[in-house]
Amino acid sequence: MHFSINGKAYQAEPDIRASLLDVLREHLHLTGTKKGCDHGQCGACTVLVNGRRINACLTLAVMHQDDDIVTIEGIGAADDLHPMQTAFVRHDAYQCGYCTPGQICSAVGMLAEVDAGWASHASESLDAAPLSKADLSKAEISERMSGNLCRCSAYPNIVDAIAEVAGA
Repeated sequence: MHFSINGKAYQAEPDIRASLLDVLREHLHLTGTKKGCDHGQCGACTVLVNGRRINACLTLAVMHQDDDIVTIEGIGAADDLHPMQTAFVRHDAYQCGYCTPGQICSAVGMLAEVDAGWASHASESLDAAPLSKADLSKAEISERMSGNLCRCSAYPNIVDAIAEVAGA
């Protein structure tokens, strides 16, 4: 199987029933994406596929051979952090750090959804003009990030970091 991950070509020959998460971690050694619950309930395995955030544990790798996949390794580098990574550091939006890669990938994808005009359950109306990132409330950010759990309860700091990047 051929994959485009973080702008690079990769090849692996896993079992066709292997999840994208397992291929990333076990076959391609991209271990930044974490295996939390392995049931799609925690968001630790969130990656971006064609710009959309997904739980890598819930999808088969074979389904994504022609897709553009971005993991936390592709979001930024140690010497060139993404603004979201910088904000997470500045706001101490991690404690143990286990959920942080999924949180950051999800936050980047969530802000792209806002840019695209997608409503959420916290949106006042489905008919109203789309929010700009600068208009995101803490409740809106929390709702949009609700698929990502943090067992250390760093949620206020995570929301503050996302709000900073959004310009809210």
